[in-house]
Amino acid sequence: MKAFARSFRIAMIGLALGIGLAGAAAASIVELRQYKINHGQRDAFVALFDREFVEPQEADGMRIVGQFRDLDDPDRFVWIRSFPDMDSRARSLNAFYFGPVWQAHRDEANPMLFDNDNVLLLHPSSPTGDFPPAAARSAHRAPPTPHGLVVATIYYLWKAPDEDFSRFFDETMRPAIAAAGIPVLASLAPESAQNNFPRLPVRRGEKLFVWITRFDSEADRAAAMRRLDASPAWRRLAPGLADRIERAPQVLRLEPTPRSALR
Repeated sequence: MKAFARSFRIAMIGLALGIGLAGAAAASIVELRQYKINHGQRDAFVALFDREFVEPQEADGMRIVGQFRDLDDPDRFVWIRSFPDMDSRARSLNAFYFGPVWQAHRDEANPMLFDNDNVLLLHPSSPTGDFPPAAARSAHRAPPTPHGLVVATIYYLWKAPDEDFSRFFDETMRPAIAAAGIPVLASLAPESAQNNFPRLPVRRGEKLFVWITRFDSEADRAAAMRRLDASPAWRRLAPGLADRIERAPQVLRLEPTPRSALR
């Protein structure tokens, strides 16, 4: 129970923080990809990804929102990419995975992957739920730039989010969060369209809701917890939030890689 309470409390904050970014247009189809990397090989995979796979995917029409080390699992690599729509997703994925860059590096990348099928296909939960435009990305081998702590929270719900939770989030939760001075970066719900690139599996049929946030540091996150805990508006809505959740949320505390645009 203590572990559940801690995860739940962290997840309450997980929706809370975000920052605006400046740059390209937002997309409406999002993949949240959690890769299990063979033990001890994550740094090598990060180096390969940052060096070889960012610009080529974007040249094929995707947006690489961000890529991260999971702070709570030394063998997990998490990344987010997005597309304007499902048709462009199919075109972009076919162009990249049958194109020269992936063909040149797949024999280096694939042996590092223990599992890469943990993928959520999502869309913004409302007109205000999409990622803001992208920030400029550091050049390869550029000096390290400061980064924050990105938090992705996945809530597992009793009902599909479009039945109730998306509205509850926008009408009840978001105003309380905004009143505490804590913007939400993105809020996402499952995409119902069929996977149009079956070579890469996605999780299907799950009732869940995801949001992505950012903190300057772990200390900043802790301060935000205290601020929200003290908020009367948050205390009033917390029982309704708890009633809508089937089981403990997954909370991903993510450290941006050197070339992650979201940092």
